[in-house]
Amino acid sequence: MAEERTAVFGGGCFWCMEPPFEQLAGVIDVQAGYSGGSKEDATYNQVSAGRTAHYEAVEVRYDPAKISYGDLLEVFWRQIDPTDSGGQFADRGSQYKTAIFYQTDEEKQAAQASKDSLQQSAIFDGPIQTEILSAQPFYPAEEYHQDYYKKNFAHYSAYKAGSGRKDFVEKVWPQKLAQQQGTYRRPSDKELRSRLSDLQYKVTQKEGTEPSFRNEYWDNKAAGIYVDIVSGEPLFSSKDKFKSGTGWPSFTRPLESSNIVEKKDRSFFTVRTEVRSSNGDSHLGHVFDDGPAPTGLRYCINSASLRFIPTEKLEVEGYGEYRKLFEGE
Repeated sequence: MAEERTAVFGGGCFWCMEPPFEQLAGVIDVQAGYSGGSKEDATYNQVSAGRTAHYEAVEVRYDPAKISYGDLLEVFWRQIDPTDSGGQFADRGSQYKTAIFYQTDEEKQAAQASKDSLQQSAIFDGPIQTEILSAQPFYPAEEYHQDYYKKNFAHYSAYKAGSGRKDFVEKVWPQKLAQQQGTYRRPSDKELRSRLSDLQYKVTQKEGTEPSFRNEYWDNKAAGIYVDIVSGEPLFSSKDKFKSGTGWPSFTRPLESSNIVEKKDRSFFTVRTEVRSSNGDSHLGHVFDDGPAPTGLRYCINSASLRFIPTEKLEVEGYGEYRKLFEGE
């Protein structure tokens, strides 16, 4: 029988910490629970009230032959705000603080090295507040908390978005990394699987297509720019968006032509021109020659490949150079 190991992480609300790890190849199981306190205190009512020494945590059971502890650490960091010392996002209190619970000296050294590396990278302005603690007994949470994102998907999704975690994971982390590297990049497949929704992954990585008229941006009329959901590179502007009647976002031209790659697509017994992002190598959609003036082109793009940044957020998200395009609007 293959060797199995466990790793325990405190990342705030355990509902949000299960999915990123469960999607990883090599992870066998993930449990939501409590660590840091006594068994008698390990109930949701007591822990959530902040009356115990427990952290909300997840226990990750994995096969080290398929995924390393270092890989798990990388995924862990990408789910949290490591500079928050008072909880995570909308959840406040010591029970929602972040921590890495090490079980061996090897894990302790790896955790400390990853924390030091993150601090030295200067991705974040403030100090990294995540604690590195000796492992304490892990107590599984009540059954209704396990796989909550599957059992109560609508409530889970609303909570993740409303708490602020979704934006931080999908927007702040990629933008911070891009700014640090001075360019836009495609993250590792492990990171993509942890960060993207199933649909976003299918479209950008497997050349999938989302349903027409049932996607996020097909009828979006707000002013702003559209960037690659994978790399963050600027792709299209609302100033070039038009209503094509197809049910997908359509543009007459790219915002930055250098960020677009066009390739011949011979699937489905026809020849089309596929559109991909240059740095993220994301599948975006296709371009056709039946668009309006001035270009006569129609870039038919999947919403799942894009992230929209409204004009009022361009500066704060690091795209201030494009604000001048919308002056007077």
